Amino acid sequence: MHDFPAGRFAVWATAWLTGRASFDDALDGIAGDDAHRVVGLAGDQAAVPLGEALSALRGLGERRVRLVLPAPGDVRGLPAVPGLATSALEAGQAAVGERVVLVPEPLGSGVVQWTAFALDGVPAPPPAVEGTLRAASGALDLAVTDSARTLAELDLARWHPEVPTLLAGLARPRPAPGLPEDHDPLALSILGRALRLAAVLDLAATDAPGAAVNQAQAARRDEALRPLGSAVREAVTAAYNAVPR
Repeated sequence: MHDFPAGRFAVWATAWLTGRASFDDALDGIAGDDAHRVVGLAGDQAAVPLGEALSALRGLGERRVRLVLPAPGDVRGLPAVPGLATSALEAGQAAVGERVVLVPEPLGSGVVQWTAFALDGVPAPPPAVEGTLRAASGALDLAVTDSARTLAELDLARWHPEVPTLLAGLARPRPAPGLPEDHDPLALSILGRALRLAAVLDLAATDAPGAAVNQAQAARRDEALRPLGSAVREAVTAAYNAVPR
């Protein structure tokens, strides 16, 4: 859950398409050290390099790409394209433009493949309603407070020694790295916190080694942590989709 290539794609593609970032910076910001390829652009199933796909977006007239984080029962922001909802739900994320949607899929170590879904003739859905950055920050704080007892009861630190460091970092906000220089400072701070909490949730969902966790216990754990997961999802979305004024 704590890796959001579609978020990086959305923020860097938008920065490049609107003239706020260079092509090379956008390419580096999205790809990092991984190899990226895109299939399905213009109906062509042949894979093309990420740079070629970015250029194609400008040729299609794209101006804004948004991160959408769908969840079972909540696919707001996804256009009604055959196969898209299933693919995006499996990935847990999608980069949604006005002309095309891109869904990432890791293909082993250091390789990411994006599947493009054309939106020709498809009515664009209204963008999912996003709260303000301050509202997302407040909701994140509240969810952390409400989930604190559950996190303690799970005794994560006993099995995952990295958890205390992740939680301690929340008191000393550190901006998320690797985003455009002009990105909103509050969005950077919120994203840094949300990514650390997403990592904690990943660990919380992993049963402790040798632990006898039955189905009922796992269900109670998941129910208790669901509000925190929702707050993280909303915060990540708002942070990546923030656009400088």
